[in-house]
Amino acid sequence: MTSVQLPKAFEERMQDMLKNAYPAFIHSYDEEKKSALRVNTLKGTVEEFLANSGFDGLKPVAWEKSGFYYDEALRAGKHPLHEAGAYYIQEPSAMAPAAYLDAKPYEKVLDLCAAPGGKSTQIASYMENTGLLICNEINPARAKILSENIERMGIKNAVVTNETPQRLSELFIGCFDRVLVDAPCSGEGMFRKNEEAVKEWSLENVRLCAERQGKILECADSMLRAGGRLVYSTCTFSPEENEGSIAGFLKSHPDYEIEDIYKYEGMASGSPEWAGCGQMNDAAQDGLDYITSALKRTIRLFPHLIEGEGHYIAVLKKGGEVPAAYRGIYANGLQKGIKPKEIKELLEFAGDALNTSLFDEKKECIVRFGGQLYLMPDEMPSIDKLKVLRAGLHLGTLKKNRFEPSHALALALKPNDAKRIYALSDDEAAAFINGQAINIASDAETSVEKGWLLMTYKGYSIGWGKLAGQMIKNHYPKGLRK
Repeated sequence: MTSVQLPKAFEERMQDMLKNAYPAFIHSYDEEKKSALRVNTLKGTVEEFLANSGFDGLKPVAWEKSGFYYDEALRAGKHPLHEAGAYYIQEPSAMAPAAYLDAKPYEKVLDLCAAPGGKSTQIASYMENTGLLICNEINPARAKILSENIERMGIKNAVVTNETPQRLSELFIGCFDRVLVDAPCSGEGMFRKNEEAVKEWSLENVRLCAERQGKILECADSMLRAGGRLVYSTCTFSPEENEGSIAGFLKSHPDYEIEDIYKYEGMASGSPEWAGCGQMNDAAQDGLDYITSALKRTIRLFPHLIEGEGHYIAVLKKGGEVPAAYRGIYANGLQKGIKPKEIKELLEFAGDALNTSLFDEKKECIVRFGGQLYLMPDEMPSIDKLKVLRAGLHLGTLKKNRFEPSHALALALKPNDAKRIYALSDDEAAAFINGQAINIASDAETSVEKGWLLMTYKGYSIGWGKLAGQMIKNHYPKGLRK
């Protein structure tokens, strides 16, 4: 017995699947769940974080080079460095799919089911803020959370959309080098940490999820270029949603193969038997042996074998090759922009406040929505007829004869990028996040120049301030204040 009230049908199925390993599996529900964070390498190196954060007792997550287990006593979600986007709190097993996606700088990448943003922000770090990252979420409320996390992590190359996979597949044909499908699922792998997942579970929901996953994979296929990588993942143990979904996809898409990837200690192989493969008569099995073999190259993460929750991962490669200069089809074409040199208020701000060049003044790289200005990623598709929450990096707002920088811009900058910075102490950082103005000592006033100040904490940008006398006016967004 376990303290978690598991559905009887789920227990019976898991016992049938795991056989002698079932007691160890069920015992894992009485063990403490593991907490982990992923250092945001867009804002600094892992070494810098470990040296400056003051976080003790961090233990590496094997499959993610910037991931670390931490003790709950650290209260990582309440720390100012969390608000600065220095790290993302992420379940350790959930770091594996994006790590296996292995996105590269300057690629075009799609995260098709992206909320709340852990995997999208992880992908962005692999891309080093270059290329194009489309982060999509069908649920509007979850899409908003996704957009907020993209902002907090200082990501410049992402477009956040709120569309169905079917709608995106009509607009992006063979466009992406890599696609992540972290599919909506029955959530069995999260039973230990999420009571709601237990309450919502049913065999009928498992079946419905499997049907939906098949449709999502079809959409993903149409958007992936030849030779591209598709990573499929779930946080469930259900064979219908895991090996079953992949077996069905391979049957209808024989041009795909499952890549033989490195499995870290504790990772188990997928089981074709659980999906019904390898148990057919000779006639039925004929021609499907390659699928049986392929499914063994997928990955199962079980909580009794690794320090994390339940996950399933399949890494697929699409057949064929494309020329180096290949470009997929954007049904709506590329987004038209305006040149920064046409927005004098923006240039005046950049010249006064920044040490870095955010844009080429002659390049049409700015998109404007009313008074809101965004810096577009390279080759951003037209957002006409798309539900878009974030079209690249939000730079700020044009107001009467002036430009006011956004919180997103502050979080995308490093301290050396700004001409004027103010380093907050521990107490000042807490006060700043709370929305309070910062008083500076009278003898320090001469060393703090007037104008926009990039507020920093332990070497990470955390927001904007503006000096008036001996008071730094707080521009931390009201909706984010603690």
